Amino acid sequence: MKKAVVDALNKQIAIEEDSSRIYLAMASWCETAGFPGAAKYLYVHSDEERIHQLKLMAYVNTMDGHALLSKLDQPVAAYKTLKQVFEIVLKHEKFVTASINKLLEVCMKEKDYTTTNFLQWYVTEQVEEEASAKEILDKIKLAGETQGGLFLIDKELAGMATAAGAATA
Repeated sequence: MKKAVVDALNKQIAIEEDSSRIYLAMASWCETAGFPGAAKYLYVHSDEERIHQLKLMAYVNTMDGHALLSKLDQPVAAYKTLKQVFEIVLKHEKFVTASINKLLEVCMKEKDYTTTNFLQWYVTEQVEEEASAKEILDKIKLAGETQGGLFLIDKELAGMATAAGAATA
């Protein structure tokens, strides 16, 4: 692989690892704020992001590149509301989508069609990630800040986590 592609892939590896840590910190906050279902959902989401990172690392190393880890910033540890958590999740997923698109641009510029093909899975995954975050945020907005509404959303997030965990396994 060309150096520009390896460098761009290593940048994406850092973004996926950072995503995992962001969702892990959010899960911890949810757990301590009385949202065990949201915590479970975000723990599973954190694991998925780490799998994305590992998949990229394996690809880079298999293609005779060298996957590298980068220094990461400490993620935010406190939030005001569950709604704020998922607003940030949606914003972050849009950032990741933009990053994947930039990575694809590098691959196309370098005429690396093999990596372009490999990255199509990530393109599809990001459509799903953004849709899921938007759906959750829409439900939170419908529920409002009522205890009953948030209780039901939290319960639904626990079910989504169980389903996502089963699909990942």
